[in-house]
Amino acid sequence: MADINELAEKKLKSRMTKIRKCNRDPEEKQKFSEKFGTSFEIEFQNKNPDKLTDGLTIITSPTGKVLFADYFYQIPEEEEYTSIPVTDKQLKAILEFFDDYKLELDESD
Repeated sequence: MADINELAEKKLKSRMTKIRKCNRDPEEKQKFSEKFGTSFEIEFQNKNPDKLTDGLTIITSPTGKVLFADYFYQIPEEEEYTSIPVTDKQLKAILEFFDDYKLELDESD
């Protein structure tokens, strides 16, 4: 069996080929986008991350609708972890906070 790093590089190359094709062809992008949602994690800054880690996990549909959101709280030293579902009211506040957020490359170098 191939090394996991080789397999990952091969798969990434395949995914990038597909993404570039989608960037050139809106119809292909539409078809490809229908097959996945997005999952991301927001980790809050803590003064001592060895003692506390907390944040949000959000999963969306392909159209960007939030399907699931929870708050996680972890005490790494004690290997304790819990998560709590985010209510609709809390989610509205979170989405409002990130309303003008946009992913961009950091070109300051």
